[in-house]
Amino acid sequence: MKNKLRIQGLLATMAASLVLLTGCQTKQADDPTVATYSGGQVTQANLYKELKQSPTTKTVLANLLIYRALNHAYGKSVSTKAVNTTYDSYQKQYGENFTSFLTQNGFSKASFRQSIRTNLLSEVALKKLKKVTNSQLKEAWKTYQPKVTVQHILTSDEATAKQVISDLAAGKDFTKLAKTYSIDTATKDNGGKTSFEATSKSFDSTFKDAAYKLKNGDYTQSPVKVTNGYEVIKMVNHPAKGSFENNKKALTANVYAKWSRNSSVMQRVISQVLKDQHVTIKDKDLSDALDSYKQSVAKD
Repeated sequence: MKNKLRIQGLLATMAASLVLLTGCQTKQADDPTVATYSGGQVTQANLYKELKQSPTTKTVLANLLIYRALNHAYGKSVSTKAVNTTYDSYQKQYGENFTSFLTQNGFSKASFRQSIRTNLLSEVALKKLKKVTNSQLKEAWKTYQPKVTVQHILTSDEATAKQVISDLAAGKDFTKLAKTYSIDTATKDNGGKTSFEATSKSFDSTFKDAAYKLKNGDYTQSPVKVTNGYEVIKMVNHPAKGSFENNKKALTANVYAKWSRNSSVMQRVISQVLKDQHVTIKDKDLSDALDSYKQSVAKD
């Protein structure tokens, strides 16, 4: 069930590398020493010169400028509480594996919070700059799925998941099996019960797709491969779809969630933010760092 941090592809490496370039851009009259060796020293200017020759430096600069432009434009719309809530949800989701999750994704606790904030800022920008039309809502209605409640058992290997399915076929209780086999510490003690919507970012798409195919009382007949293991899923409550008019709010959220995962859409949004914030790069060696964003904002 657990999903890796869903940061827009355009911004995924931003937070972990902001500090490096920020420090190197600071102008110091005395050119402070960064490091020494027996034959001399490396100054801040030496380091900055070398960094400019690295292909990744332009990416770091671009990400830094994107974050600062977003924060200047929409910073008041993203509270510390919102960042902490998202951070805490990942910490709860990964439990004792949270530190490993951060390490594997190249984050410290601080840079992870920064990435969450960047993600939230980009979502605000998307909603401010791109509006959902009624025709787009009607298109989304064709594949709309309501909020469902399921039980699930996450295992680390396929063999264990198959054993769970075999036990269920033999009439064993799903709740008891979840406590025995599930490695999801957030749900195993309540029988693996959880609820989600189609737009939920805490679940793999394969998990959601498999769940939505189930009727009440049914469970998956083969293990469902997800990011960090194999799932066995049982549908507890799959409500009726309802009417279009009563679900417009949910449909709007679905459309925005879909757009937020679309790199082309998000690139146009970021392009507009950079334009609105009059972002300019003064260093000629780094002047093309934002070239991929220098485009007209397409009309959708």
